Amino acid sequence: MIALRENIAEMAGYVPGFQPLDVDSYIKLNTNENPYPPSPKVLEAIAREVGEGLRRYPDAASRLAREEAAKVYGFDPSWIIMANGSDEVLNNLIRACAGEGEEIAFINPSYSYYGTLAEVQGARVRTFGLTENFEPEGIPEHYDGKLFFLTNPNAPLGFTYSQRYIADLAGRLSGILVVDEAYVDFAEESSLELVRSFDNVVVTRTFSKSYSLAGMRLGLAIARPEVIAALNKIRDHYNLDRLAQAAAAAALADQPYFLECVRKIKETRAWFTRELEQLGYQVIPSSGNFVFASPPDRNGTRIYQGLYDRKILVRHFTDPKLAHGLRISIGSREEMERTVMALRELGPGR
Repeated sequence: MIALRENIAEMAGYVPGFQPLDVDSYIKLNTNENPYPPSPKVLEAIAREVGEGLRRYPDAASRLAREEAAKVYGFDPSWIIMANGSDEVLNNLIRACAGEGEEIAFINPSYSYYGTLAEVQGARVRTFGLTENFEPEGIPEHYDGKLFFLTNPNAPLGFTYSQRYIADLAGRLSGILVVDEAYVDFAEESSLELVRSFDNVVVTRTFSKSYSLAGMRLGLAIARPEVIAALNKIRDHYNLDRLAQAAAAAALADQPYFLECVRKIKETRAWFTRELEQLGYQVIPSSGNFVFASPPDRNGTRIYQGLYDRKILVRHFTDPKLAHGLRISIGSREEMERTVMALRELGPGR
């Protein structure tokens, strides 16, 4: 249980001695939230639901949201399940596919919550590492685990796996390959077409990043209808309330607003990366709404503390594989300019 609590704290970005009491007074670049508000159409949709409708149960099937997702992603609604955050889908996939003592696997480093969810369900965890060129190593030619989670783009490092690699990996698994595309809207390509080609591929998405709805807890998965049917059997009956369903449908329907937010974040990401490199930082090319950067002295703790002292929050990991660097969310241009100024003040170190 202690290990479980530590895992949850690490996922949340808690570092003993550093967590501020008044987060709102800081520039918050530690949880990969979107710096821009949700679409105005989302706020209008939520407002329409507030009132008489709240005394009634929501649509258990989240039909309107699924229909909008079907339009955006090009799948029949029977291939889509809506969720209370993509974490609900990840958890239910483990519940549905991996019994106590059975194995799931993922790349380390990636989303550490996979391990926490597996521990809760009593499943065994196997991890595979990365080479210096960010290529997975140690995965057998044929892997018999029940689930393999692949975060693409990778978090916290930001790089992407090619679709050719992902297709090859799917063919080597006897279980399900879950491609966690939490950050894919900031990348150049997606694995959605692999869902049509492979019956063991599931793609998960979140509304927390590109759709600016982290506070609503919204996610979805796209998979073969038989997989979706299995997930529907074990989810909470009313897993999304009326406000969340209205928000999801409206966000998906307003693609012009969504695309403009993504454009601005990608543009700021490119500018911020150039500024970091001019300061001597090593920056991994990112396809997410964040960058992983290492200062010249590879002392991530020093930079974390220095930014904290200047009321800027970034993510520092205690894992020795990551402790030399920082994951920095892409905020507004003004926020990133202030961060660059702070990094100049901190200097290159020894």
